Amino acid sequence: MVNINGELVEREDAVISIGNRGLAYGDALFETIRVINTKIIFWEDHYFRLMASMRIMRMEIPSSFSPEFLEKEILDLIKRNGQEATPVRIRFTVYRQEGGFYTPETLDIEYIIETSLLNNPFYLLDTGTYEIELFKDHYINSGLLSSIKTNNRAVNVLGSIYAKENDYNNCLLLNENKMVVEALNGNIFLVKDNVIKTPPLTDGALNGIIRKQLISIIKTMDHYILEEAAISPFELQKADELFITNVIVGIQPVTRYRKKEYRGEVAKDLLSKLNVKARLA
Repeated sequence: MVNINGELVEREDAVISIGNRGLAYGDALFETIRVINTKIIFWEDHYFRLMASMRIMRMEIPSSFSPEFLEKEILDLIKRNGQEATPVRIRFTVYRQEGGFYTPETLDIEYIIETSLLNNPFYLLDTGTYEIELFKDHYINSGLLSSIKTNNRAVNVLGSIYAKENDYNNCLLLNENKMVVEALNGNIFLVKDNVIKTPPLTDGALNGIIRKQLISIIKTMDHYILEEAAISPFELQKADELFITNVIVGIQPVTRYRKKEYRGEVAKDLLSKLNVKARLA
């Protein structure tokens, strides 16, 4: 079943209007959330990111949208689907009510909650081959709007098609200044000696939940130096390590970029600490 504006309906009976603004104009936001045994991982971070994103999109936040209310909506759906004892992926979509063209008739919103099963309760290190390339056909614009999870994902879709057609596991996206911003499905981190770099949000990087958690973890580790700084494509082949982060996989080490091969010791070290933090969240 799925939750549409607080009403639980069978997935095959779930419909949206052809005037849905998320469909017509990409006037929508979404959160991808990990739930383990009815515990929402990093829920506070997800909630406040969603609220901040709705404000940026000038959406009217309902007075009922407390963290307790939304948590109950998510968990009630999981229980109704009989998924309490399994790892679950949640997609929480918020879209402006239909009406108008580019200028909406209202700022009020509606929402949809969906569930799907995950394989593992906690993050596991993927030690298999993971090859990436740059996607240079289109660029992400630097700035605040690129840091939120809107339904405007054309660059990610086209980059994913390019990766599939060329047998890459992922691609890195660039901004208009030709700087590396992120991967198709997550944030990027680069390791060189004891320095760990990740692009700043001002470059157009997504304000990722796991990105935030890793920044917090790395700052407590004396043997690493964290830098939120622009990454040039030329730095990729000089790096000791690259890894991609998102809330579903946790940390994905990159093993190859063009002729450069990478090790994964830092990713392994950070993944164990991330799992501890997820258990305590």
